[in-house]
Amino acid sequence: MPPSPAAAGAASPSNSSSASASDPTPSWWESVSQARSRILALSSILPPPADSDVAALADSDRPARALLRSPASYAALSAALRSGGGADDPACHWLYDTLLSPDPDLRLAALAFLPLLSSLYLLRLPPALPSSLSGFEAVLLAVYSSEAKNRQGKPVLVQVPDLSVPSLYHTPLSSPSSKSPRRQQPPPIPPPAGNVVVGVLSPPLEPQAAVKSTKRAGIIGVAFEAYYAKISQMPAASKVDACNAVAAWAGQYCKCRFELDEELDGEEADSLGSVSPLSSSEAENGKALEEEMAKMRVNGDSNGRNCGEREGRVPLPWELLQPVMRVLGHCLLAPLNPAEVRDAAAEAVRVVYARSCHELVPQAILASRSLIELDKSARKAAKAADAAASGAIVSVGTAGSTASSSRPSSKPNTPGKQRKPDVLLVSK
Repeated sequence: MPPSPAAAGAASPSNSSSASASDPTPSWWESVSQARSRILALSSILPPPADSDVAALADSDRPARALLRSPASYAALSAALRSGGGADDPACHWLYDTLLSPDPDLRLAALAFLPLLSSLYLLRLPPALPSSLSGFEAVLLAVYSSEAKNRQGKPVLVQVPDLSVPSLYHTPLSSPSSKSPRRQQPPPIPPPAGNVVVGVLSPPLEPQAAVKSTKRAGIIGVAFEAYYAKISQMPAASKVDACNAVAAWAGQYCKCRFELDEELDGEEADSLGSVSPLSSSEAENGKALEEEMAKMRVNGDSNGRNCGEREGRVPLPWELLQPVMRVLGHCLLAPLNPAEVRDAAAEAVRVVYARSCHELVPQAILASRSLIELDKSARKAAKAADAAASGAIVSVGTAGSTASSSRPSSKPNTPGKQRKPDVLLVSK
């Protein structure tokens, strides 16, 4: 005999608690219920036009994914973040609580706002009071603490081949003798076992209780590493915000950022120069960020030492610039990114190149220049493919018109076959 609904309901909490104790990942129904509660909590802090749109996402089959892919919810929460940032900011409280959720889809929805939050935090640092940015710092520390817990005190390592050791394919072979041209060559010398250099991509993370000035760049860099690990699932508006933030942090808008684009055609170079690093044609968050940076003024002197520098420039140490360049590389070269993401990344990487050239940072120059060259080759390949496709369409159209002109012309009312005589039925 099946158990009654009351008995099943009474047994479900214990079963769910034991399951959650053994497996930290929540079940499907728990994930859906958590996502619905977080969506309703978000709709309660939004203004009237957006609260109903966000609340409607709770009725979908996958509420967390619907929240992540909703442009309306992203624009509404972005506007709330721009007007907040303090300790009592409800938007920061919602992001903090959502980042601590065990549901990975909910964490993705909160992580999508990390570039905009980091940009607003760094741009408001000099004039703002520390207490007015404690909400932003709490969210950044939540991401940092989660990454430190996942790494368990271990660094992130990368293995690269040692160029000082000859490889299997670069071992020199003895030249063949003239007397025996077909003599079998000796096998190549195998490379030694230790021909790999281990590099530290990210050092071990120390626990941080506050965002200190000496640790600020490292904390934001770790947050961008967490963002880059999930960047393939991020919406386009979030990627545009990331590119806009990097361009604002670099702040070097001089003409030297286009010195590597001399080989491009004039029309293509003009299209690159017209892309605004702080705006997007389809993302409302880019327009609001442009208003946030509207008070910037261009500083320059007669000697050109500060050419194109804008207020809002921040120090870019390698611990922050390294994950940022990986984010720009994805936004610039991933094939599924829309055009506005690639254009924003193309402008941002050129501003970083100009900044690194002015400050003579070899690592940043190498990374940004490589991305610019890859962007140039990708644009040339796309342009050649478009030209080939348009040429094929023109050739097919010309062949069709030639075939139609070779056919004998006939009047539309002239039948092609002899019609049968009409038979009229007359009643007697």
